[in-house]
Amino acid sequence: MADDNEHSTAGAYVTSGAEFTRDTNYITTRITADGRDGYPVVPGRYRLIAARACPWANRTLIVRRLLGLEDVISVGLCGPTHDQRSWTFDLDPGGVDPVLGYERLQQAYFARFPDYPRGITVPAIVDVPSQAVVTNDYPQITLDFSTEWQEFHREGAPDLYPEPLRDEIDAVAQRVFTEVNNGVYRCGFAGSQEAYEDAYDRLFTTLDWLSDRLTDQRYLVGDTITEADVRLFTTLARFDPVYHGHFKCNRHKLTELPVLWAYGRDLFQTPGFGDTTDFTQIKRHYYVVHTDLNPTQIVPKGPDLANWLSPHFREQLGGRPFGDGTPPGPPKPAEVVPAEDGVPGGWLPD
Repeated sequence: MADDNEHSTAGAYVTSGAEFTRDTNYITTRITADGRDGYPVVPGRYRLIAARACPWANRTLIVRRLLGLEDVISVGLCGPTHDQRSWTFDLDPGGVDPVLGYERLQQAYFARFPDYPRGITVPAIVDVPSQAVVTNDYPQITLDFSTEWQEFHREGAPDLYPEPLRDEIDAVAQRVFTEVNNGVYRCGFAGSQEAYEDAYDRLFTTLDWLSDRLTDQRYLVGDTITEADVRLFTTLARFDPVYHGHFKCNRHKLTELPVLWAYGRDLFQTPGFGDTTDFTQIKRHYYVVHTDLNPTQIVPKGPDLANWLSPHFREQLGGRPFGDGTPPGPPKPAEVVPAEDGVPGGWLPD
């Protein structure tokens, strides 16, 4: 079985003759308002460990920012590359996380599970007092940010998981995960021509379905940004810089799919999305870590990404990005994506 490198310390590998299969067994402990798993919602107690390069971790950074949880849940950022053992804190002075005192995320996993047998993954939430991992169940982490941490949302925070729309959000998100978020990996790490072509066809069939769905509505579910949009965005942002070439998802570039390209730019230009997107780290991660796909580890210079700031005209479809709420303010200074890593001006007021 092949693992994807965001969810394995050893990286993603092509297994000859096999279809790519993702390991989806996560630490399912939850941080909840009632503390039923032993980890109650407490401001300042937990640290989100993420990597801007990773699409699954990028989701948590977006949702944390949209909901205004920056002062409630601290963040530690790993660098874009890692070795066989673990994601590392190589971006921090001395290569040590300043809160946990760890060099490797692996240390937090072993603090709770000394014989932890699976991949050391981001995102992960660490309990600061015990310095032990709580959860790496990334789909649940963002839902819990919306539902369990409500008491500490900023004033004007959007409802990303509105109760009347949850069934529809879940259904759309499931298809997006299976065919798009994970579909690009099923293309890139296919071990046979048949497995690749099946994944390719399913991916682009679903992108066509999404284009049809978004032709006359601004967002995936309802008239505001929801969890479903966050989950699709992080794959779209990586499509042209990485997935189109590196993963052979090359029927079209995102820029050649008019509806999805406009939709992606609309979200990118919404505070919380573009300002958490680091294209330099994204490209470095995939092209350096996936040595079986790119043995030279050469990172492409292109594509030119300034077009992410071009007009999208999606506002003509109506919709209210934040519903009855308001956009978040500028990112915290310590969390700003360097201009040379993202798109200059990537943070735009609403």
